[in-house]
Amino acid sequence: MSKKLILGPVLGLESDTLYTVTFISDKNASQASVTYADGQETEAVLIGEIYSGHVWRAVLTVAMQDKRHVNYSISVDAEPAEDKACRTFWTFYVPGANEKPKFAYASCNGFSDYKMLTTTEQPYRLWKDMATEHFTKPFSLLLLGGDQVYADSMWTTLSTLKAWNELPREEKVNRKATKDMRTQLDRFYSELYVDRWNKEPIAHMLASIPSIMMWDDHDIFDGWGSYPDDLQKKCDVYQAIFAAARKHFSLLQVRGRDNTSLLATGDNTHFSMAVHFRGYNILALDNRSERTLLQVMSSEQWKDIKQYLENDCNHGDLLVMTAVPVVYRDFSFAESVVDSTPWEEELTDDLKDHWRAKEHEGERLKLIMALLDNAKIRNTKTVLLSGDVHVGCLGIIRDLRSQQPISIHQVVSSGIVHPAPTYLEWLGILAVTNDDLEYLEETRSITADMLKPQGSNKYIRARNFVTLLEGTDAKLWVNWINESKDKPAFPLQ
Repeated sequence: MSKKLILGPVLGLESDTLYTVTFISDKNASQASVTYADGQETEAVLIGEIYSGHVWRAVLTVAMQDKRHVNYSISVDAEPAEDKACRTFWTFYVPGANEKPKFAYASCNGFSDYKMLTTTEQPYRLWKDMATEHFTKPFSLLLLGGDQVYADSMWTTLSTLKAWNELPREEKVNRKATKDMRTQLDRFYSELYVDRWNKEPIAHMLASIPSIMMWDDHDIFDGWGSYPDDLQKKCDVYQAIFAAARKHFSLLQVRGRDNTSLLATGDNTHFSMAVHFRGYNILALDNRSERTLLQVMSSEQWKDIKQYLENDCNHGDLLVMTAVPVVYRDFSFAESVVDSTPWEEELTDDLKDHWRAKEHEGERLKLIMALLDNAKIRNTKTVLLSGDVHVGCLGIIRDLRSQQPISIHQVVSSGIVHPAPTYLEWLGILAVTNDDLEYLEETRSITADMLKPQGSNKYIRARNFVTLLEGTDAKLWVNWINESKDKPAFPLQ
């Protein structure tokens, strides 16, 4: 007799040798464990409870040696556990000690509205493509850069929120979140993760490739962090929504506060993480927990990031996950128009969500300069990994201030499930934005620009994810796996 898992397993990675397994059992379970490799058994720790069940976390220590596949299984209350597809064991690939790891990066794993879901053929086609490649030439690590779930349907499916949303603005801000509303929110996020992550082959990939995840706005709801203070900071209902989203993100994407890669200690408000893996430094920036109209990250988070860059990131390549692209098209014209119209409040969250919004330009430059300073120390590659914008593209920051120029590349992949803008929508975006060469300081020695990947248009207007693997030429090869006939690729120096 097997115990049925409510969700999972979901594999995680926190160092060269530390892997985690997270899963949800029913609430009657009192004990769980994971058996892996050659019969090693490790106890699973109960890290939380959500509406759907108990959330467990197990730590697997896998020594660096020759490359191999590691099998693992789960036991709940001394009985074998199986997932929704009736699998009772799973396998992941561990690269050799000196092997260059193969990465997959993806974002936007869902739909912003129900109509989009019903009109999209083969919604999980790219996950199937990832599975096909993984079981032929396995991935070492999956990086998921935001919008792992889409929570926007709460506004039309939760009765308490629908009623609240019909109130006048002032009354909405002052209304307290009721116990019934909090219960509905907790159930909503719980069932959202269980439903979305149990879809095949998503479930199989999350169980077969260790992942590092960082959230973006749709993991909370569209535009979180870019609303006026009276709503975002002072409104009890908005705070109740954020608390429910944060709880589920912490348990299911971060895999608990015992995650050893978290930069913050104790109960700090941000979830930025850093992992060293096979010669790569991976820094995942939390650009949502502390975001407001005037800041992306708090001074405390900046302190943690700078300490990491100065003390713990002195060699090897650096991959930086920042959900919203740092290098992208300029929305300043559209922003200036909206700022002077009656529609400012309704459109503000879309335009203020970009790094190039005027309120965030200084902090964006602060991030760029910190990464350039770190790149001088390492003298190796720095790559920004972003999503959010529902197209694939490639950007570059060039620093020509010294005899040895420095380049930071940015790879954008979005989305693996969410459709790209339609042709008319894209024409509208092009009409109110530009991708002119940008000068970042007065001597014009630091620039930001968009590049054209080999084998495609500058912007990949098709669903996509990317693979990253260093070749024998010491270049990091980026390939956008997408639904079009094009095969975009680019070698990062």
